[in-house]
Amino acid sequence: MNRNTDNSTYRNIETSKKKQILQFIMTCITLLSVVPVRNRPSESAEMVTQLLFAQTADVIEEANSWVKIRIHADGYEGYADRKMVSMLSDDNYQSVVSAPYAVVCYPVAMAVSNANKTTIMLTAGTHLPNYNNGSFSLLGVDFSISPELVALHPEYNKENISASLPYFLNIPYLWGGKNAFGMDCSGFTQIFCSLFGINLMRDASQQAQQGVVVGFLEEVQTGDLAFFENNDGNIVHVGILIDSQTIVHCSGRVKINSIDAHGILADDQKSYTHRLRVIKRVRK
Repeated sequence: MNRNTDNSTYRNIETSKKKQILQFIMTCITLLSVVPVRNRPSESAEMVTQLLFAQTADVIEEANSWVKIRIHADGYEGYADRKMVSMLSDDNYQSVVSAPYAVVCYPVAMAVSNANKTTIMLTAGTHLPNYNNGSFSLLGVDFSISPELVALHPEYNKENISASLPYFLNIPYLWGGKNAFGMDCSGFTQIFCSLFGINLMRDASQQAQQGVVVGFLEEVQTGDLAFFENNDGNIVHVGILIDSQTIVHCSGRVKINSIDAHGILADDQKSYTHRLRVIKRVRK
């Protein structure tokens, strides 16, 4: 996934009755499973990314029932429905970001509030603050979750990567998505790498600027990222290499395809669907 959106343009919009640039940055958090983040303050606007449970963001603009946010995890900007996020005091913000955390490592997990026994569905890559042996707490609320669905930043190595990737197969493609019910190519790589404590930027073109170049396919290690270009030379796609001949990527769905020095081979092995540009190695 790649977008040629210049987020800086939003900062130059004149203040009006409907749209107010904030003089003092506020901080927000979502207590919902997944929140769509859009390129304009409208339900019909394009979804450019998503905010996951317990993720925080700066509120940099208010627009009626919408807030423009800058997500702390990757710096991405967009508009969220005001009622889907909660404002944080400075003390509460510090309690969230300074807390040790674990990560949901399966595509979907269910957490239960210890207070009222209500459940919340969590998706892979979700941070669980103050996690300890099947429980975590957020803003004074305690939750329970199956320890088998949680990881404490395992090593990004062949064994762990190979064990985790099958759980993501067949997740459908969704532009701007980064959860188990729909994700785009860079959402997939961002979420998958986050299971191992690796922080990637949001778009494929941004992720291509991270890590160290791998010169040849023959030098690939499991977990290296392969980036692909369009006819204009822009990075528009990314996937995770299993080995020098095999890649997992999200195109229509998360799937496995063959790859060579030219790019990704179609399922029939007779044509190419994506043209290889560069391979990068990312680590913590």
